[in-house]
Order: sequence, then C-alpha cells, then structure tokens
Amino acid sequence: MKRCQIPAPLRSGDLLRVIAPSGALRELTAFQQGVKVWRQRGYRVELTPGFDDRYGYLAGTDKHRRIQLETALQDPNCRGILCARGGWGGARLLEKWSFPSVEPKWLIGFSDITSLLWAYAEQGISGVHAPLLTTIASEPDWSQARLFDWVEGRALPMLQGNGWGMGKASGLLLPANLTVATHLLFTPWQPDLTDVILAIEDVTEAPYRIDRMLTHWRTCGALAKIRGIAIGRFSQCDPPANIPSFQVEEVLRDRLSDLGIPIVSGLPFGHDGENAALPVGIPVELDSDRGILCQHSITTGC
Repeated sequence: MKRCQIPAPLRSGDLLRVIAPSGALRELTAFQQGVKVWRQRGYRVELTPGFDDRYGYLAGTDKHRRIQLETALQDPNCRGILCARGGWGGARLLEKWSFPSVEPKWLIGFSDITSLLWAYAEQGISGVHAPLLTTIASEPDWSQARLFDWVEGRALPMLQGNGWGMGKASGLLLPANLTVATHLLFTPWQPDLTDVILAIEDVTEAPYRIDRMLTHWRTCGALAKIRGIAIGRFSQCDPPANIPSFQVEEVLRDRLSDLGIPIVSGLPFGHDGENAALPVGIPVELDSDRGILCQHSITTGC
C-alpha cells in the first residue's frame, strides 16, 4: 500500500456534500441530527438531490448513486464528502468504473463505505473511517472531537486497547469492515497489503462466519505480509442461543494469535458504540505490549 495524500484541512464555512452511496436511508431523525452536528461546527452542508431515494434496499440505482459520488468528487467548491449511512451497495459503484482524477478532498464514513475508502486509497488519497451522518450525533464528545481534529489539521491522540504481547509494528493504517473487506480481496480495489496495520471491525456476524472470513484471509495469503492488526468492536456477534459455538473473542484469538505479529484488540471503533476516526493510509505504530495504536512520529514514535 502506498502512503496516501491527506486532503487540505477543513475550515469553518467550507462546503461539504452529502451522498448516499450504499443502503437506503432509514434513520431520518439520526440523519438530521448528524447534519446538524456538522453545521454547528460551522460547515455548509449540502444535501445532494436524491440522497433519500430508494431502490429496494439501495439508496437509488447504481447509476443514480454513482452520479452522486462523481458530482461530489468533481465539484471544485466541495471540500468534503459525508456519507449518509452504510448498509450495502458501495462496491456495486466500483464495477466497470474508475475514480475520476480530482484534487484530494475528504471522504468520511465506515461500514459499507469501506469499499469506497479502499478504492480512494488506490488513488493515493486518504479518506477517514469514521462516523456516518446517521451515527455521529450519538458519538461521545471525545470521538466527535477526534474526527474534527483530524479533518481540521490537528494530530490524533493515541487509542488504548488490549495488547496481545507481541511487541511493536509500524505501517500504514488500513481500516475496514471485515465482511466488506473480505469481498474486496483480489479485486482491483484491494490495496497492497504489504506492511499495513490492518484495523478491523464488524457487526451482526455469527462467530462461525467470522471464522470463515478469517480462514479465507489466512488461506489466500492476504495476512502474510501485514505488519499488525488493530481490532475494534465486533458487535451483535454473539452466537445463537442453544447452539454449540465459540464466542467471537475466541475465534479472533484462534485465527490470529499464531501469526507472530503485534495485535491489539478492544480498540474503541466500530458499530454500536464509540467509533474513533481512523485515517486511511497514514503511518501509525501499534504497540501490542502496551495495547496502544497511535499516529506515528518519525522523531518520537508514539
């Protein structure tokens, strides 16, 4: 993976465009609260026409959603793109399509937006794995402040988790929803995984499905060259009642602990809780002895 270019810092009064590249909008109140958060910060937030369209479970046809994305990317006045929600559909926009050549601007979202963040990284531009418009209003103050700090040009504080005791690793941060990322492996939109710090989270996936995905990563060689793994929240991933199963924490340990690389779990990002902003393609350090993920400094380290 190549180091990504960070867009110019946002300033109060900048124009941000809202798009719905994935699932149909279902949480209108939460969405409106999210728009309010950004507007109260001083930004001009423009709702792209048709952002609330529906086409089955999608927020409009592929063509319609792709036009939203292209329009926002090519708008010279737009400084950032705010994704309304996740769901499913982002990867459909990438089929038989290429990102236009544009000046770097912020692309912000997570979950299904993983596909767009990875494709953006392949263009050499850093997006942010961070709260969607339907989730940002429920974030604690520190999490909102972390996102605003980053997009406004300030450094990120470290994140504390649970170290697995395998030392330190430095590399480029590649955040992802595990399910979405698994289905991007060996497509044109998968960044080179060499020397990355992979950050993963997921929601509503039974332990056996997490096992199946991680086993695929192992057997296809996708984990062979990564430097470390940062594990966020795997929410609503409890096994069904009265059915023999491992817990998801046991699956993660079983499938990852023998890789011989630094791993930190329990980091505050993902669904259904604190979702710390994680920039794509920037240098970070993972310390699995202290359980820390931090922005890497050449002079001082974490």
